[in-house]
Amino acid sequence: MNPPNGPADSQRSRQPPSEAAKASLVKTHTLFRIFILVVLGSFFVFRLDISYLWLTALLTAVGLVLGIMVLIRALKCKESRLVLFGTIAGLLVSAVMVLVILASAAFFNQFRDYQECTRSALTQQRASECRTQLEKSLSAQLR
Repeated sequence: MNPPNGPADSQRSRQPPSEAAKASLVKTHTLFRIFILVVLGSFFVFRLDISYLWLTALLTAVGLVLGIMVLIRALKCKESRLVLFGTIAGLLVSAVMVLVILASAAFFNQFRDYQECTRSALTQQRASECRTQLEKSLSAQLR
């Protein structure tokens, strides 16, 4: 008959993580933080100005690569669920950013004109006119 496994037995059987495991954990968390900053950076650079679309594309590509690296490390090292879910959410945002970048590149001139128009718009009516102008230019482009 085996003695019951209590909390003391489970702690005795668990080995403290080795130095290599600690270093791997620190590296994974550092990569995760950099990944989150790159994804947020790509979104905010896109919102800043359409003229920086090249920088947004570069940051999104770096974000996708980092995200895949972090996802592989998180699955291999059995990281916390927060890192795993954060990485998956960041990869989804990066995938959406790829679609946004492709659409913006296809209609670059129209979006640039719209952005300039909204920057100079001081009233809601003028902002509405900018949207209407964008819709007309997009529909003309799609024909």
